Amino acid sequence: MPYEFILPDLGEGITEAEIRKWLVREGDSVAEHQPVVEVETDKAVVEVPTPRTGRVLALLKGEGEVVRTGEVLLALALEGEEERPRSVSVVGELPEAEEPSRERVLATPAVRVLAREKGVALEGIPGTGPRGSVTREDVLAVVGRGGAAADEFGPVERVPFRGLRRTIARNLLRAHQMSVCVTGMEEVDVTELWQLRMRENEEVGKAGLHLTFFPFIIKAVQHALAEHPLLNASVDDETDEIILKKYCNMGFAVDTPDGLIVPVIREVEKKSVIMLAKELQDLSERARNRTIALPEMKGSSFTITNFGQFGGGFATPIINYPDVAILGCGRIADRPWVVKGEIAIRKILPLSLTFDHRVTDGGDATRFLSRVARFLEDPALLFIESV
Repeated sequence: MPYEFILPDLGEGITEAEIRKWLVREGDSVAEHQPVVEVETDKAVVEVPTPRTGRVLALLKGEGEVVRTGEVLLALALEGEEERPRSVSVVGELPEAEEPSRERVLATPAVRVLAREKGVALEGIPGTGPRGSVTREDVLAVVGRGGAAADEFGPVERVPFRGLRRTIARNLLRAHQMSVCVTGMEEVDVTELWQLRMRENEEVGKAGLHLTFFPFIIKAVQHALAEHPLLNASVDDETDEIILKKYCNMGFAVDTPDGLIVPVIREVEKKSVIMLAKELQDLSERARNRTIALPEMKGSSFTITNFGQFGGGFATPIINYPDVAILGCGRIADRPWVVKGEIAIRKILPLSLTFDHRVTDGGDATRFLSRVARFLEDPALLFIESV
């Protein structure tokens, strides 16, 4: 009998994954532990190896399909075995018996995914493939004629809700369902911090680092959280308890072509600005090329997002559940500012703090934001109060 290779348990409570790319084709020989498919799950991309040696008889799932743990991915003829699986044909997996009253449309999983992407119904498409199966070219021909690619108002394009975008949507919806979000805002004069960074960037650059404002902001938040622990917490809804975190693990949003990924820097309280800069650079790079490990995106106690790099000012960032607060940083800009009774041009940073109103109130959140601002206005305090 052919060996059925199923999607294994990937750990971390993962129950499903999207097939991003097949690394083998039907007819290929594979060795034990050889990666055969690349899947995406909960923001991480993972190569899944086969546990057996053999020849690929059929790929039973198409690229772009979402597969649950335990579902069969492919069929293998083990070494010395040449039998094809009874219920597999060149057009995919077939049932042992068809209902006489229903005609099954024959198509490979990849063609079915393409049809969903293009908003085309396979039923009614004349198939030109083996045994009358619908091919990729058949689907594209219908799309080219405008078939099913429009609604009652005009032409449309259907984009599959898949991969990282789907994961982000789920997380954001959960955050809104589980939190009572309120956002407070503040403007901060970071002129001294700007000058400090400019002075030290050349020296830090000798070690291959680019010193940004982000590690300073992380340290400012860490010190402020020590004074306002209700913002470094989560909620256990089953026991009606607030869990105060005695550690400071900082999540930070990284923009990638597929969407936002949130790596986590652990034990911020034990790390210097330079150490944070190194870790930020490493995690950001691996997040963008999708080689970051899933555990490196778990366990945050607070999150920071920097939408200022895109030119934004204030915003209402959504909490990275199960955190209870997130700080958004806008674009630093030259602004007229009153300094010691006189107007001067200063570097001003907009800050937006979204917090869960179930856990704390506006007074505590505002005092926290003011404390963060104080550290950024006078960066010497960061070094005086650092361990």
